[in-house]
This record gives sequence, C-alpha cells and structure tokens, in this order.
Amino acid sequence: MPVLLLLTLLGVAACDSEPKALAPPPTEPEPEVPEPEPEVPEPEPPRFDVVEAGEDRPGGDTSVDDSGAAAFTRPAGNLSLARRAEFFVGESVFEANWVAAPTNTNPERDGLGPVFHSVSCLACHLGNGRGRPPEGGEVADTLLVRLSVPGTDSHGGPKPEPTYGDQLQPRGVGAVPAEGQVRVEWTDVPGTFVDGEAYTLQSPALLLTDLAHGPLSPDTRTSARVAQPMVGLGLLAAVDEATLLAWADPDDANGDGISGRPNRVWNHLLGREVVGRFGWKANQPDIEHQNAAALLGDLGLTTTLFPTENCTLAQAACGAAPHGGVPEVSERQRVALDFYSHTVAVPTRVGVDTGPVLRGKAVFHRVGCAKCHRPSVTTGTLAGYPELSGQLIWPYSDLLLHDLGEALADGREDFLASGREWRTAPLWGLGRARAVSGHSRLLHDGRARTPLEAVLWHGGEAASARDAVRALAKEERDALVAFLDSL
Repeated sequence: MPVLLLLTLLGVAACDSEPKALAPPPTEPEPEVPEPEPEVPEPEPPRFDVVEAGEDRPGGDTSVDDSGAAAFTRPAGNLSLARRAEFFVGESVFEANWVAAPTNTNPERDGLGPVFHSVSCLACHLGNGRGRPPEGGEVADTLLVRLSVPGTDSHGGPKPEPTYGDQLQPRGVGAVPAEGQVRVEWTDVPGTFVDGEAYTLQSPALLLTDLAHGPLSPDTRTSARVAQPMVGLGLLAAVDEATLLAWADPDDANGDGISGRPNRVWNHLLGREVVGRFGWKANQPDIEHQNAAALLGDLGLTTTLFPTENCTLAQAACGAAPHGGVPEVSERQRVALDFYSHTVAVPTRVGVDTGPVLRGKAVFHRVGCAKCHRPSVTTGTLAGYPELSGQLIWPYSDLLLHDLGEALADGREDFLASGREWRTAPLWGLGRARAVSGHSRLLHDGRARTPLEAVLWHGGEAASARDAVRALAKEERDALVAFLDSL
C-alpha cells in the first residue's frame, strides 16, 4: 500500500478516535418574576367625630322642628293636607276620655272597663312621652304591672295569672272593684367610677297591695312597665324584616359578645307567628296589635282584633258589668288611631356639630353602645304609608332582643324573650324627654333617672360597654351625656 494512502487512513482513524464535542443541554426558560403588586393601604377606620349626612333629621323627611313640650305631638313633616286631617282624627281618639257604659251623652266614647288602668291613651303617654314609676308613697299611674305564671298560652305567649289575668288593674267602673294597687320601694345602690367619682343608682321593689280577689298565685311572675314614647313608630314598622334578620347574631358568630335575636310572636290577623318589633320585649308584631292590646289591657275597650272583655272567671262583678257594644271601639276609631300612631313625627336634633356632642358620639361608638343601638337604617316600603317608605332614619336601635343581665331581669318570659332579655330601646328624642314628660326616667320600669344611670344598669351582653363607660375620664363621660342629650 502506498505510504501516503496509509497515512491518510491512519489520520482518519485518529480523528475518529477523539471524543466529539457534545451539544450544550437545552436551557430552561428563566422563570417569570411577577411584578410586585401595588401595596393596598389598610382601610381607615370610620370616623364618628364628624357630622354624618341626615343625622340632624332622625326621621328623614318626616322630621319636624320642635324643641318644646309639644315636640312629640306633631304630624310627620311630609304628610299631605288630606293625610294630616286623618292624623287629627286619630289624635282625637288618642286623647279622648272614655266613660263607663251605658251613656247617652257620648255613646261613641263609652265602654271603659269594667277594670282598667287609665281613661285615655294620653293619660299614660303624657305629651306622647314616657311614663314614670311612683315615688314616695304614690300609687302607680303611668306604670303598669304585667302578670303571668309558668307556661304559655295557646299561641306561645305568657300564661295569664288565673285570678287577675295578664295585668293588674288599679281601677274599676261602678261596683266593679279595682284589682289592686302598685307602689314601689326604692333602695340606693352605691357605685364608683374608675376615677373615684361616686354615683348612686335606685333599685325598685314592687309592692302589690289591696288585692280584691285574694292573693296572687304563689308562682306569679311580675314585670313593671312604664309607657313608651310614641314618636317614630311607623318608621320602625317600615324597617324591612330582612334587615332585622340580617342584624341578628343569636350565636355570636362574629365573636363580638353581642347576640341579638328577634322575638317571634303571634299575629292574630294572619293566624301565624311573625317577627315581633314593638313593646319592651318586642312582643307585638305591629302597631295595630300594639294599639288593640293597649286599648283592651289599659282601658278595657274591645276591638275587632281583641273582642273579649278582660275579666277572669274569678271576677263575677267584672263579668256582669254592662259593656259598650261589640266592639266598643269602632273600626273607624281603630283605623284612625292606627294612622295617628304611625305618623307621629320625630323631632329634629340640635347641636349635632358641636364639639362636646361629636366627642361624645365618638365615645358612644368606641365603648360599643352602637353594636345594639344601631344608629341608622333606610326604611323599606310600608303598605299604605308612602311617607314612611325609603327614609334614612336614625333611631339608634336594632329592635332585637338582648340579654341585659340579672340586674335588669324580670324573670318573665314573653314568647321567645327570656326573663333577662329586652328589646333595644330606640334613643331618638331622648334629649326632649324632660321637656315633654316632665322627667327623664328611663328603662322598662323607669328606675334610671338619667341616661348615664341607664348605662350603668346594663349587664349581660352590654357589660363590656358599661365597664368601658365606668372607666371613662370625667371629660369623656360628660361628652357622652352631651351626645345622648342631643338625640
């Protein structure tokens, strides 16, 4: 083989024996780095030391300007002239003095009793304001006493005491004896704010005397109730039921210590249970039932809704007394009274923009009062009352039941309400109480002489708010009082 060919072949072989360069491995794409999201600032907590739109007109367009003794007697500000005429027809029923039957002088106003508490609606709701408990040796006048025994009636409500019924009646017509009288004994309960300032509360004890038909059943439960103010009732009726249910938190799911819940009560017109919203324990479904129950229970007047006299089988003279027809309150009177009760205006507020009031408003929210006393809500649609529908209102209530502790307990169940539960009382008109009613007594039995005393009586779900108020500096307590007096 020629040498050149051999060298060529050897060179090829040598080249083939050298390692070949490997191709670089495929590179994975660089991971995409997300753009940093812009920082979202934490939402600022709401401020309550400012004036909110509409809060100077707590009844919305129904509000009226009046700061005097007649502040709770005005028709809703947006009523038409024709509707105002109906308001005054209802007012005449509200103010009328009823008499015993029979009478020829005013047959449209007879039927009082046979046992009763007052001769008119106005007698308990002076100026459409609050009642008060008796003091000293007085006999109760604008305070009544509910009675019941363990168990429920056929509709799930309280079971009346068998001899005296569901309410002790201090008056009777003709030869019908009054059932009994109510007095109150007061005991001072001293206390101290955290800063050392002393205060004194008054604890009531009921005394039921002059019982005409023997002693009460030994297991009788009693509950003293003062008359409530009449303002803004129709606006409360116009709050959607769905709103009340959304506010309810019976199991305290949000863990804030507040577990408001609705009462469920019997509606005689519908023949079924509904959500209650009127009365001290939300034990009445609507204004129609509230009025008819008061006409029967307080004046002994029958209506188409409650057509049976309030005499028990143990009261022979009561059962034999003449009546004023069936019903004693005509449908025309009842409907007019219901219209009036729906359309009594809420007075406007003054001083909402002053420094002490705004500081007190902030304190009110900070200590937790607003968790039950919800400041505002927009009403829904209430059939027959376009003036009350779609209004931004400021009642400072959720209309729900809350456990207020043992100190305020009456031990008396009312439908679903326990003996420790009460409906959140609306606070609108609070600052007008003394001008309208001549006193500033508060709570269901009128034991609190001032708004601050009312706070100090709270327990149960409201204990943390009460304790926070006790720990306030004097300046903040005064600001809180200024805010409450502005409502």
